[in-house]
Amino acid sequence: MKIYVCFSVILMFLCIFFISGALSELERLEHPVTKSDGSLSFLVVGDWGREGEFNQSLVAHQMGIVGEQLDIDFVISVGDNFYEDGLKGDNDTSFEASFSHIYTHPSLQTQWYSVLGNHDYRGNVEAQLSQVLTQKDWRWFCRRSFVLSSGMVEFFFVDTNPFVEKYFTDPEDHTYDWSNVLPRNKYISNLLHDLDLEIKKSRATWKFVVGHHGIKTAGHHGVTQELVDQLLPILEENKVDLYINGHDHCLQHIGSDGETQFLTSGGGSKAWRGDMQPWDPKELKLYYDGQGFMSLHITHSQVNLIYYDVFGNVLHQSSLSKRSL
Repeated sequence: MKIYVCFSVILMFLCIFFISGALSELERLEHPVTKSDGSLSFLVVGDWGREGEFNQSLVAHQMGIVGEQLDIDFVISVGDNFYEDGLKGDNDTSFEASFSHIYTHPSLQTQWYSVLGNHDYRGNVEAQLSQVLTQKDWRWFCRRSFVLSSGMVEFFFVDTNPFVEKYFTDPEDHTYDWSNVLPRNKYISNLLHDLDLEIKKSRATWKFVVGHHGIKTAGHHGVTQELVDQLLPILEENKVDLYINGHDHCLQHIGSDGETQFLTSGGGSKAWRGDMQPWDPKELKLYYDGQGFMSLHITHSQVNLIYYDVFGNVLHQSSLSKRSL
């Protein structure tokens, strides 16, 4: 009898161990659907936090106008939220100067979902993740990686910074805050495991992955090879519809019909790099080396995306149909 009980306890612990090992540790949250038709509208902006300078305020003004026209549900920030070196702490006045005091239009008084960029990692990372910022401005939500569900869409926000080898081997004169990231290989392995698991179990009509660094880009920084090697296979295997990023200070759309589309929206402030990497013109739908942002409107059957410049002019429009994907 004692042997049987002992065996049962051991079996129970083994089951718990294997089940917990297979479960994702990514935080999950839900944004309620408010429109009667179930559709979803949002804006995407990246590389913006310069206390209004380099046309950040002008971009913010146009975001407000478009946000009102589309009746947006939220805003996504694809990183480099505060230049040059992130936040010093959760009392850093750069938070108000670059965020609260800039995005003041009524339509932008909605939830902002943010990931971290490489410039954010040069400051106090925990400060950007702190609830103190949310208490200062309820719109602010930032995590390293998380899953957001909203009706027919699931967003998988990914911390792409630890993937980049040169930040560890050749940081130049920068100091990166790698607390809670090391050991790096374990961090990346766990993140890829959790991401793959979450995407596989998703029953959403549309699946979007959001990160800071580019996987396919003709911009100044070029492709992030570590993401091509490690993250892209997960996107392709799971038939992810969109990969949305910043990092390159430009607006671009790269993709072929029936495959994952790669959307860069890194024109929130300083732009005009003046250089461009060669890219297949059959895939490069848009390359604009200037300030601006992007909007997306999602229904069960279609994604409509629009890129705008700093004056609100439409640069590019495209639609994806679920029937053709």
